Amino acid sequence: MLVGIVGKPNCGKSTFFKSLTLANILIANYPFATIEPNKGFAHVSIPCADKDLGVQCNPRVGFCIDHKRFVPVEVIDVAGLVPGAHEGKGLGNKFLDDLNHADALIHVIDASGFTNERGEYLGKAGHDPLDDVKFLEDEIHQWMYGILMKVWARQARAAQQVHLEPFRLIAKQMSAFDVTEDLAKELLKRLNFSPEFTKWSNDDVMVLIKEIRKTTKPIVIAANKMDVPGAFENYERLKAAYPEYTVIPISAESELALREAANHGFIKYIPGSDSFEVLKPLSDAQKKGLDYIKVNVLDRFGGTGVQRLIDSMVFDVLKKIAIFPGGVNKLADSEGRVLPDCFLLKEGSTALDFANTIHTDLAKGFIRAIDVRTKKTLGKDYPLKHRDVIEIVSSK
Repeated sequence: MLVGIVGKPNCGKSTFFKSLTLANILIANYPFATIEPNKGFAHVSIPCADKDLGVQCNPRVGFCIDHKRFVPVEVIDVAGLVPGAHEGKGLGNKFLDDLNHADALIHVIDASGFTNERGEYLGKAGHDPLDDVKFLEDEIHQWMYGILMKVWARQARAAQQVHLEPFRLIAKQMSAFDVTEDLAKELLKRLNFSPEFTKWSNDDVMVLIKEIRKTTKPIVIAANKMDVPGAFENYERLKAAYPEYTVIPISAESELALREAANHGFIKYIPGSDSFEVLKPLSDAQKKGLDYIKVNVLDRFGGTGVQRLIDSMVFDVLKKIAIFPGGVNKLADSEGRVLPDCFLLKEGSTALDFANTIHTDLAKGFIRAIDVRTKKTLGKDYPLKHRDVIEIVSSK
């Protein structure tokens, strides 16, 4: 799973990326030096299963603070978007190439309106953030439309001559976007399109493209710079204008400051929390900065919104569930780590799916699964629940 962070220049996108990937890098066991500069790991948070089982976990990757488990998710900071990106303007080609690999998108918007459509700083509110949503949509839709239409007319005529069903042609042409034949068939049924696809208009194709984008690259809007006057009002307007989107108010700069202060030992701060604890003396400037964040962000919004946003993207939009592998009689691995792993699977996954996620051999030799909490025996078709702790019994 890869989440792309998109937006125009100077909207706070890079700050948001850093605030997501900085958390606890001193204790998260990742080879960060080997990751490309624009890639990193964010962490989704869940109540850890260790508390239910009366133990303290020791994650192999990620981390756990006060029985709150943080599970890694790869994120990519995509090149800043400018008008005409789908035509190659600015860093458009790089933007779209990076975007192609993402399963979902977080669109960071400067909700204060201090940057115009080209990402130029205005020094005051002078741009409507609502325009940025349509701008991003249009660029992505035009890009995807261009990919399909490049060979559509020629292939459509050839396909009709051999009586090839339209969903097969669409799946073939849009396979880079993970459009399968089953998905293409479902979308065409949803849109009630005619099977005579040579008669589809350009507008019809664009309607199809929009459905493909919504399905394969869902977007969550990060309304950034919430501590700036006027930003909250624009956030409310964004929610009203785009009810089909999840819109979350955030202050990436505040989150970054809190995570940096925590990593340097000045405060104790759990990402997603609405408070922090001062651990050692602060300078006047540090105290003033943290007080500002407390009053204008944490107290007002119940947090910076950054952790809430990545959690919402993964669990609410992408519909993932977190599953812990464990043993009824032994929760530790061969190296003594307790509940070392936590996997993110799609909703509806079964015990057999989980076995296959851990290792294909476990799935091949699957005998049964066991709910570690209840000790109940489960079959291969058992539908997993969020935060299940499951032991797989296999002949392999």
